[in-house]
Amino acid sequence: MGKYIRKRLIDLIPILLGISFLSFLLMYLSPSDPAQLMLSASGQAYSQEDLNLVRENLGLNQPFLKQYFSWLLGCLHGDFGNSYITGKSVSETLLNALWPTVQLSITSLLFTLVISIPLGILSAVKKNKIADYIIRLLSFIGSAIPGFLVALILIYIFSIKLGMLPAYGNNGFSSIIMPTITLGLGMTCKYIRQVRASILEELNKSYVVGARSRGIKESSIIYVNVLKNSMLTISTLIGLSFGSLLGGTCIVETIFMWPGLGKLSIDAILKRDYLLIQGYTVWIAVAFVLINLLTDVIYRFIDPRIKLSQEDD
Repeated sequence: MGKYIRKRLIDLIPILLGISFLSFLLMYLSPSDPAQLMLSASGQAYSQEDLNLVRENLGLNQPFLKQYFSWLLGCLHGDFGNSYITGKSVSETLLNALWPTVQLSITSLLFTLVISIPLGILSAVKKNKIADYIIRLLSFIGSAIPGFLVALILIYIFSIKLGMLPAYGNNGFSSIIMPTITLGLGMTCKYIRQVRASILEELNKSYVVGARSRGIKESSIIYVNVLKNSMLTISTLIGLSFGSLLGGTCIVETIFMWPGLGKLSIDAILKRDYLLIQGYTVWIAVAFVLINLLTDVIYRFIDPRIKLSQEDD
């Protein structure tokens, strides 16, 4: 296991280097001048001499590769530089926005699992019956509704009409309810179909037939045997979904003014804060590959038959 993890971590190094290089290259090729953006953000008039001085202090007059390796060396030490717009540390800014996004991701996943697993099991057990048709219809409708539309509907009903929930900001538990439902609804509909397909596949296997012939209760077969063997598919969905949530909550966080990484990235793009965009890209890339690695390792504990490497044989 330890040898496999070390090998996977080594394999991830060129991937992360490639992502960092591409993100830096795209920002470098941008037509906007970071020095000009920094001076404009100060709100004061500046001359060409001031512009040249700032460019020299920022190292923007150096060759591309020298700029990249200087930035990369700082990243390896946890220093992504200072924002061109606010002047604050990029690492500190990202760290402050990380926890709200993690909170939203966890609550959305819990919301999804609590609803999708029981409904997916029910849909599989009641295959081609009324309950199955209703669940499948609702899941297809839910998947077709865009997340931003769900957010606007929730705001209109629960904030404007009923006044039950705050429409924006992070002011306690009530503030996270609508963003959680918005993110969780689409995932729930997808999970239901995946759980249903996985349960149906397991129900057609011989060990289920054998368990039924021995008189074991149907509920015990489903919740003890079938659900356990279906956890491989569910764990894959969880890993992929959590990584996607960390980097894909931009629209929802912006609509609800949730102070997370998604809203931070949108603000950075609108303000052309290049160092913050680069730092965000690298952070999300690292989170994604580590979550995928963790998912692969969890496979081993769920199903020991899966060999993570030839050394395990």
